[in-house]
Amino acid sequence: MEKIGKVPGWLERLLMPKLNEIAGEIKAIHTRIDAVHTRIDGVEKGVASLKSEMMTKFEAMDVKVDSKFEAVDRRFDAVDSRLDSLEARLPVLEKMAELEARLAELERKVSA
Repeated sequence: MEKIGKVPGWLERLLMPKLNEIAGEIKAIHTRIDAVHTRIDGVEKGVASLKSEMMTKFEAMDVKVDSKFEAVDRRFDAVDSRLDSLEARLPVLEKMAELEARLAELERKVSA
């Protein structure tokens, strides 16, 4: 019976230094984990900032590209108008060429 009373003291003397060492290591691990969390938070903030900056740049680029496309569309519309105008004049020019040819033939007949 007396041995049973001595066993807990013996266990305590043997295990307490190891338990204290393990507890210290656990605290150190918690400190490192907290440091990693802090670094992760910093990285997340940096990524969010970069994302915001890139979105702003993409939106600005989108506006520029849209304005360039609108300018090109206006130029195509102007070219289309000029082509339509030329197409409208083409029958008149053909008619004039036909009349000039007939007039030249009449002049030839009259002078002959």
